[in-house]
Amino acid sequence: MRKTKRFGSIKEVIPLPPLTQIQVDSFRKALQLEVAPSKRETFGLQAAFKEVFPVEESEKGRGGLVLDFLEYRLSEPKFGPDECREKDLTYQAPLYARLQLIHRDSGLIKEDEVFLGDLPLMTDDGSFIINGADRVIVSQIHRSPGVYFTPDPNRPDRFVAAIIPLPKRGPWIDLEFDSAGALLMRVNKRKFPVILLLRVLGHDAVSLKKALGAHPELMKGILDESILEMSPSEALLRLFTVLRPGDPPKKDKATSYLISLLADPRRYDLGEPGRFKVEEKLGIKLPTRTILGFEGGEFKDYALLATIRYLLALSDGEEGYEPDDIDHLGNRRIRTVGELLADQFRIGLGRMARGVRERMIMGNPEAATPAKLINNRPLAAAIREFFGRSQLSQFKGQTNPLDEMRHKRRISALGPGGLTRERAGFDVRDVHRTHYGRICPIETPEGANIGLINSLAAYGLINDLGFVMTPYRKVKKGVVSMNPKDVVYMTATEEDKYTIAQANTPVDEDGRIATDRVVARRKGEPEIVDASEVEYMDVSPKQVFSVNTNLIPFLEHDDANRALMGSNMQAQAVPVIRAEAPFVRTGIEDRVIRDSLTSVYSDVDGVVKYVDGDRIVIEQKNKNLREYPLRRFVRSNQGTTIDQRPRVMPGQKVKQGDLLADGPASDQGQLALGQNVLVAIMPFDGYNFEDAIIISESLLRRDHYTSIHIERYEIEARDTKLGPEKITRDIPNLGEAALRDLDEDGVVRVGAEVKAGDILVGRTSFKGETEPSPEERLLRSIFGEKARDVKDTSLRVPPGEGGIVVRTLRLRRGDPGVELKPGVREVVRVYVAQKRKLQVGDKLANRHGNKGVVSKILPPEDMPHLPDGTPVDIVLNPLGVPSRMNLGQILEIHLGLAAHELKMDFVTPVFDGATEEEIKELLDEAFELRWAEREKHGVGLDRRELEVMQRAAKMGVVPEELEPREQLKALFKQGKAVLYDGRTGEPIEGPIVIGIQYIMKLYHMVEDKMHARSTGPYSLITQQPLGGKAQFGGQRFGEMEVWALEAYGAAFTLQEMLTLKSDDIEGRNAAYEAIVKGQDVPTASVPESFRVLVKELQALGLDVETLDENERVIDIFEGLASRR
Repeated sequence: MRKTKRFGSIKEVIPLPPLTQIQVDSFRKALQLEVAPSKRETFGLQAAFKEVFPVEESEKGRGGLVLDFLEYRLSEPKFGPDECREKDLTYQAPLYARLQLIHRDSGLIKEDEVFLGDLPLMTDDGSFIINGADRVIVSQIHRSPGVYFTPDPNRPDRFVAAIIPLPKRGPWIDLEFDSAGALLMRVNKRKFPVILLLRVLGHDAVSLKKALGAHPELMKGILDESILEMSPSEALLRLFTVLRPGDPPKKDKATSYLISLLADPRRYDLGEPGRFKVEEKLGIKLPTRTILGFEGGEFKDYALLATIRYLLALSDGEEGYEPDDIDHLGNRRIRTVGELLADQFRIGLGRMARGVRERMIMGNPEAATPAKLINNRPLAAAIREFFGRSQLSQFKGQTNPLDEMRHKRRISALGPGGLTRERAGFDVRDVHRTHYGRICPIETPEGANIGLINSLAAYGLINDLGFVMTPYRKVKKGVVSMNPKDVVYMTATEEDKYTIAQANTPVDEDGRIATDRVVARRKGEPEIVDASEVEYMDVSPKQVFSVNTNLIPFLEHDDANRALMGSNMQAQAVPVIRAEAPFVRTGIEDRVIRDSLTSVYSDVDGVVKYVDGDRIVIEQKNKNLREYPLRRFVRSNQGTTIDQRPRVMPGQKVKQGDLLADGPASDQGQLALGQNVLVAIMPFDGYNFEDAIIISESLLRRDHYTSIHIERYEIEARDTKLGPEKITRDIPNLGEAALRDLDEDGVVRVGAEVKAGDILVGRTSFKGETEPSPEERLLRSIFGEKARDVKDTSLRVPPGEGGIVVRTLRLRRGDPGVELKPGVREVVRVYVAQKRKLQVGDKLANRHGNKGVVSKILPPEDMPHLPDGTPVDIVLNPLGVPSRMNLGQILEIHLGLAAHELKMDFVTPVFDGATEEEIKELLDEAFELRWAEREKHGVGLDRRELEVMQRAAKMGVVPEELEPREQLKALFKQGKAVLYDGRTGEPIEGPIVIGIQYIMKLYHMVEDKMHARSTGPYSLITQQPLGGKAQFGGQRFGEMEVWALEAYGAAFTLQEMLTLKSDDIEGRNAAYEAIVKGQDVPTASVPESFRVLVKELQALGLDVETLDENERVIDIFEGLASRR
């Protein structure tokens, strides 16, 4: 094992929280399965049931039947996660509810347990398995319900108020002043003076003046004499005519309408977050989660007057009243899996309840039972819709463990009830001061979704109301507490009240702040304050950034734009065969692997009893055996390989939490996304122009960037109208050579090497019936149905693909646990693995956002080499660094060089890592080791090396007065060395930066993108070739390409492009024939798209004729029917 040295001076009080907690906790809280049914809180599923039930025969509560909910339970899932993946099933458990039906008239109660459908379960790692595929429910960020005061967009001197309920749980209410100064209220797009509603609530001029305070000018716009003269009943009828202009105004109807609009907790709901925000903003206590109440036949005001009072005070510029910033994280909340699922569940229950009500009214009340009233289809459909089709239910990113982790920690502003890419402006996408410690300011996609999809910061947690919290350490009288119990988690609103110092504030041994003045934040603004004024301090510099960003060493030296690319590209790194942890890391690599659950850790103490490639057995002290099965060569969602390799030996003692087996991209439990390679930063004959990369063939020989990719191919045998399709080896018109790798059932054997066009599964289908000829009829009468024609519809390897068959799977209708689509008799799946070495066109990148494509692979003897003969592995272009301002990669190379020479690993956390001085000292130490090695092997300073040193001295790179060895040492201290050109043996003119850099191979591999078409499918209408690799399509010769050929005057080439190679049916057939026979290619005829154009113009009623050069009419459709 290599030694590890840690840099950094900041002691961390608390460890990172569990990284998938955001998913797992949310789902657990929503289900409350560990809680006894009688003790469950009104939260999640329980809240959904309580809200929809009891279901009464009529909504007025006058019916004879009431169906009420008692409790729910989940039974055990039928199949485990692995079996569900195998058989394309959903990992789910049956949900039962205990319901009781009460006959009001007779007092009879019938109780029943009813099956409500299957509920998908979350796996231990925080994902779901839906139809065999792993999926993740992404958390959504939206504006919190509550009351908001913002400047009026039309009149900046005035303000508007908005009361916002939970999504789809009531109307938005807006309060705004019109041009005449009257205060209007808008509900459901209908405006009316707010005094109208206040009069319904029984207020008069005196009570309003008393309640709203002294604002004489503004009060004029509220107190409308004509409305104040009305009675509350008259005002109610007037209000009803405004809100429902078509309906005749009747008092009971108007009353029930206003109750359902703003006072009924089932119809209007601020939710707990909304109630909290309203109480916090207005300083009142709400008895319910509505704005109005209805008690004793009268309407009661809960929040309306307080809102108007605040709006008036704000408009008059009173102290202590402030408008709201809607992008402040105190005003935006996160809806996690549990809440999103419970919402969808509530919608499904609501639809189910409507059906129950209909059956109560239509059916026989005496015969009714809960089981007969319930039809669970609407609920099952709502759940299926959510997991299968919601924008927030996404196919899990499984390229590597970090990709999985990042997907589960993602926060999206898109989705149902959220923003759309087109509507979202700059403000919503921007980094806000309250993102500090809550949402990562770096990690977000490039392109249309920038700022709308974010990542939770490393220490960020979400409280029960959905607001993001971040931890701070208490500071009392300038002394920072080192006790984990003194760590306080704060929301953005709470944080605004305090003065908070940064994590890197100097602190002495006793925890006392070491300087008199420190940099601190007040309401997010940096200020220099006295140490005694500091109330809290950050727990760690890591808390600002997401997990991905925290994996970038020397992040503090990188420009944010490149750090963003670095964060995103780490999730695209392909796991390679020989995983290798970075020499220079940031210290959280092990947590990513541990929390992603892709590797295997022991959950008991004991001794390893047995190890092989498929399982590890541990014997505990009490002689109990604990078996850990390993996943070998499993295909991930992205086609990369999930493979767990044992890391323990029989007889080895293990403790709980010890690593037993490494998963993909894991090296001894450390995240290993790339390889440590020797890099030189220098131009090389233009081969590394524009970010291209030159690599040494030795990387391929040593299998440094070799990865295994598994592709899954599937074929179904269906029952068709013409007869059943058959999986068989008996395929018409094929020789034995094509069938040599198929078994007796027609399925390819495991271990066979297949290439494009080879048969994987033989299948025959009946041809469409045509009228048989007399000869056929004779044959049929002699041989029976045997001679009926079948055609070959086998599954073949698509163009450009191939590899070794690693597994086959047959699923037949009727097999236990197999659910096939209607009409499908059996499904055969074939898994083909490819071993991919690095090749020209593959994309490489480092952790600092420096990315490029391999342009040339040179033999190691042609690569630049060090004086001792060591060739470099990769040559990068120096022009890729200065303008992009990601200097972290240079520091990584220098520290990597020291790591390589000293045979050590270095941990350099973000914003608390190795300083330049420390790196120089290590390089000094490394030089002495290297020099001793040179002297041992008799490699002295040669003449050519001295010449380079002299040139370097003249350029001021090293001091001239030093002797050569010291000059070389000074050079090495700068991370530079003299390199020789491998092709000529001559030294390269100046000293070159060399060192070890961690470089990853990304998922964008040229193998998946290369494509060529000869003859392929054509579009039905235009008869032009299809586009895209998946369709085996052609290359589009577009408008601008046509101009290019026109500009060159290449008339015949152009004509060929637009006719023979495209949609001239006759011409292309004739051309094919001519090429086969070795004749001249014929001239083109009429392209099909021209015929389509003519027909479309005729459809518009235009008489279009086609003329030749002599202006004679020609029929371009002549004989077309027969030809087609």
